[in-house]
Amino acid sequence: MRKLVIGDIHSGLKALQQVLKNAAVTPNDHLIFLGDYVDGWSEAVATINYLIDLKTTHNCTFIRGNHDELCADWLKTGNQNATWVLHGGQATMDSYASLDPNTKEQHIQFFDGLENYYLDDENRLFLHAGFTNLKGVDFEYFEKLFYWDRTLWELALSVDPNLSKEDKLYPKRLLQYKEVYIGHTPVTRIGETTPQNGANVYNIDTGAAFRGPLSVMDIRTKEVWQSNNVFTFYPNQKGRN
Repeated sequence: MRKLVIGDIHSGLKALQQVLKNAAVTPNDHLIFLGDYVDGWSEAVATINYLIDLKTTHNCTFIRGNHDELCADWLKTGNQNATWVLHGGQATMDSYASLDPNTKEQHIQFFDGLENYYLDDENRLFLHAGFTNLKGVDFEYFEKLFYWDRTLWELALSVDPNLSKEDKLYPKRLLQYKEVYIGHTPVTRIGETTPQNGANVYNIDTGAAFRGPLSVMDIRTKEVWQSNNVFTFYPNQKGRN
């Protein structure tokens, strides 16, 4: 069984379908989705429908992203967070405009069922954004940091690759887990379009919401599969540009 980790989708369903095909995904694989399923491209409803169906045939772990929390809040309350609307929420609201009540409730249940993090039996941690407690996720006081934090990735990038883990200066946060897999902060911000590694942290968000592709990584071999740049599937849309 492969464990495959999937980066931020942002309603790019066509890219998701392509990259899963490229990776030759089968029901024997464990698919770990890092969150941010919506907000960006126009297929928010279709993306969630697809993921709900996928879980019936495949072994899926769905992690909660910050955009998923914002979308769920809107679905439940009707409250429109102004910042959310500007950063992909408008496309999601447009997609949900004609949704029937039964499907809406199914989607709320999907969002409510997302996990803040997943820790496997080899001490590999999967979460959307990060954590701040030096002792690890079990000691994190503010759970929202699991899908909002950016400091873990900044810390990982700042670690000198020649620094030993036994050195007193080595960040204690990074000693808690064998490997950590995140999304949330697109690697396009550092000029990259493939998953990037800093210390023991792997960032799989390759900018699907903007001008980059959607990526899948085999966590054992570190082999990567990618879709075409997601914007090419939606030529008349802006995404989160």
